[in-house]
Amino acid sequence: MFHNPARRWTRRITAQVLAVGLAVLGLASLDRQEPSVPLSAEPAAVSTSQIGVTPPPMGWASWNSFFSSIDHNVIKQQADALVSSGMAAAGYKYVNLDDGWWQGQRDANGNIVVDEKLWPGGMKAIADYIHSKGLKAGIYTDAGKQGCGYYFPTTRPAAPNTGMEGHYQQDLETFQRWGFDYVKLDFCGGRVEGLNQETTYKAISAANEAASAVTGRKLVLSYCEWGTGLPWNWATGYGDLWRTSDDVLFFKETPGLTKMYRNFDQALQPAAQHTGYYNDPDMLMVGLNGMTAARNRLHMSLWSIAGAPLLAGNNVATMSTETRDILTNPEVLAINQDPRGLQGVKVAEDTRNLQVYGKVLSGTGKRAVMLFNRTGSAANITVRWADLGLTSASATVRNAWTRTGAGSFATSYTTSVPANDAVLLTVSGTEASGTTVEDTATATTPTFGNVTATSAGTKLVDITYANGGSTARKATIQVNGQFKYVVSFPPTGSATTYRTVSVLAHLAKGTNAVNFAAVSGSPAPDIDALRVQAIPGTDGAALVGSPSKRCVDIDKNTYVNATQAQIWDCSGGRNQAFTKTSRGELVVYGNKCLDADNNGTTNGTKVIIWDCTGGTNQKWTVNSNGTITNNLSGLCLDASNAATANGTKLILWTCNGQNNQKWTLT
Repeated sequence: MFHNPARRWTRRITAQVLAVGLAVLGLASLDRQEPSVPLSAEPAAVSTSQIGVTPPPMGWASWNSFFSSIDHNVIKQQADALVSSGMAAAGYKYVNLDDGWWQGQRDANGNIVVDEKLWPGGMKAIADYIHSKGLKAGIYTDAGKQGCGYYFPTTRPAAPNTGMEGHYQQDLETFQRWGFDYVKLDFCGGRVEGLNQETTYKAISAANEAASAVTGRKLVLSYCEWGTGLPWNWATGYGDLWRTSDDVLFFKETPGLTKMYRNFDQALQPAAQHTGYYNDPDMLMVGLNGMTAARNRLHMSLWSIAGAPLLAGNNVATMSTETRDILTNPEVLAINQDPRGLQGVKVAEDTRNLQVYGKVLSGTGKRAVMLFNRTGSAANITVRWADLGLTSASATVRNAWTRTGAGSFATSYTTSVPANDAVLLTVSGTEASGTTVEDTATATTPTFGNVTATSAGTKLVDITYANGGSTARKATIQVNGQFKYVVSFPPTGSATTYRTVSVLAHLAKGTNAVNFAAVSGSPAPDIDALRVQAIPGTDGAALVGSPSKRCVDIDKNTYVNATQAQIWDCSGGRNQAFTKTSRGELVVYGNKCLDADNNGTTNGTKVIIWDCTGGTNQKWTVNSNGTITNNLSGLCLDASNAATANGTKLILWTCNGQNNQKWTLT
């Protein structure tokens, strides 16, 4: 195990911060005072040289077309087709075996035994074949004793003991020795057994590291517990991608818009997605029966603006030219695979269900934009440059699907979007100004205690750092009292070469503390400065209780309908930032409305979150006396029992002028 390599700086502070020093020499065991260097050698306060991060995985997975009916011939056929169709050249590299490859037998030593009638030469043979095509190989297991095929059999009988519980390191070593590069870790057995998601998956991550120390290989870890354990709060740096929702398609189910939209919405957890770690809304349905060309393009637009993994699920060997062209459109894939590695966020919804999403791309002044019409009629949708964090100067617009330019436009761009469809654009404009904060401490992983924001909302944060090692280093980032996220810092070439990686962070209005800390087992990067820029379309306000000085809060960043709102220490998190719309709603996460439960109009009615419906029970009036009344009942937003402690639930109650019904929008 490495300890945190201490890299000490001698700093001299003038009217401008002047940082000097040398970085650690690649040996984590050295703990030394580095000499100061001449002022001329000091790095710029903020680097503008962005470094590319690992993009979301692209490939093919067996489940949506073949379910449990997979064998050596099926996988060879699909691998061959990925190459011959041009999909591999477009970036689809993984060939992932899902549930059904193993029938649950182990030998006396607990090693997996496979059916060699299905897999001649065993699993190493199929991994070798996949690699021979220039592709990467993925495999499947479950965190519990049983896999999903045991509880939900499809095309083969239920096979017991197909999970990895009790064999974590053993199975991961086995997968690595077979030559696999990727493993999907399901949770059907884990759910039945009542395993804790975070504890279980972190144990699997540790087992993967231990297995790698033995074999010299490492597996990409894909967590699949469907968002039930809120993995966006803890999975970064432990898993490489994690499911955020239930399956987008069940066995024998016809693909539909409802689940597609749901999975897209639930995947939008922007603070968790960065530097090679990705929210996963599930495998693609593009090219499946029931999917039209327009719906295929919509599906790809949604997954691309979200920066989601792209794992095709169609039969590649029999797909149409039209499907192939949709899956391989280079400008759409470039949005998905952008080297900055960030997620798109909703920046406007002027009219209910006419939505605008913006994704910060690599470079300067570059954005991807999705105009999303969730209604049943064609409508004009406008994107404003200011909402994206650009100036109002003229910007160039290009349609990603048609691969044609739309022209240059000042301030904004408007176009018609068909019903239940999207227009996917790239915009090249002028970056708005940001705020620079320099590290003045001696620590390599400092706390920036004076990061200011003029409004609550999601901000673009570029982190200037150096990593003179040969592999990525890790550190955690924590804003105020929010969850910690592991950030990966790729090598920069030397200890005095400074580059940037980017994250999206949720800041409170006013002063924020952004704290970096070393990660056990990883040398620390040298973090030097931050550049913080607003994405104004995400701005909201905190609802602060008068006696408690605590904020209206949705517990643990959950998005589950019917979650009751509470008060909690103000941290600036996305779960505490509400947008007051022109329709009178108080919207959190961009798509959940503060709601009087079950249209309640009596004292004690729970105040919950729910999908925004336009109902009167989701409309609120902010009054000049500090109260907030529900438009359906006329009752006041109330901290129950006049309590002021963290976790106090919110209800509706007859307005009585007491302080537990007084709120300030900040």
